[in-house]
Amino acid sequence: MNYFSGISDKLLFGKLLRLPLRLIPPQTVLPVLQGRLRGKKWIAGSSLHGFWLGTFERGKRIVFEQTVKENSVVFDIGAHVGYYTLLASVLAGPGGRIFAFEPLPANLVYLKEHLRLNNVENATVLEAAVSDKYGTACFEDSPGRAMGRLSPAGKLQVEMVSLDELIASGELPAPDCIKMDIEGGEAAALSGAMSVLAQYHPIIFLATHGDAVHRECCLLLRSLGYELQPLDGMNLESSSELLAACNTG
Repeated sequence: MNYFSGISDKLLFGKLLRLPLRLIPPQTVLPVLQGRLRGKKWIAGSSLHGFWLGTFERGKRIVFEQTVKENSVVFDIGAHVGYYTLLASVLAGPGGRIFAFEPLPANLVYLKEHLRLNNVENATVLEAAVSDKYGTACFEDSPGRAMGRLSPAGKLQVEMVSLDELIASGELPAPDCIKMDIEGGEAAALSGAMSVLAQYHPIIFLATHGDAVHRECCLLLRSLGYELQPLDGMNLESSSELLAACNTG
C-alpha cells in the first residue's frame, strides 16, 4: 500500500492504477488502509479516494498524528466530511474532546455518518462557519464540496461564530490544537481568536489560500509569538500548509 501511495496520479501508470476506483459505488463503506485511522469505516463517495486509501495529505497527516496527544481538545475548523475529526478522535482518545466546525449541509451528512459508523463519542459537530464575529453570512459552495467558502456571492445562508466569543462565554473549552482549512477565511477566523491564541497558545495546522491571506496570517501569528514551519516542502513564503506553535518553555 505504501508503494501505491508513492506513485503520482499525474503519471500514466498512476492513472491506470486508479481506474478501478471509479467502479466503486459511492455509498460503499470501506476500511481506511493506512495511518492511525487504519481499519476505520469510510464512505467511498464522500470525497477523494485518497481519504480511505490513506494517501490524502500524507505528510501533514503524519505530523498531525505525532502532535495530537491523549486527552487533547481539538478544533477541526472546516471539517469537510470528517477526516481530521475522526483522526483527532482516535489520537485524543476517550478523554479527549473534538469539536468539528462545518457549515455546508451536504458535508454535514457525511461528517455525521462517519462519526456514527465509527461509534465516535468524543466529537461534537457545530454547524457553523468560523470567522471574526457572530452572525449569519453567505456561503458559496463548490462542485466538489471541498472548496466552499464565505462569500457575498454565496446563495446559502450559514451561521457564523468566533472562537473568542465561544470560549469566553464558556460554551467550549480552550483548544490544545486547531486544524483550520477554510478556503480563504483563515485571517478573519484567526482575528476572531486573538484572545484564545494569546492566552492558550494552541498548536495550529493552517492551510492558507492566496498570497495576501497567507501574509496576513503569518504576521498575525508571529505577533502572538508563534513560530511557523511549512508542512508541504515549500519555503515559508510559498507554502500553503503551515504548522504554527509557540515556544512556551
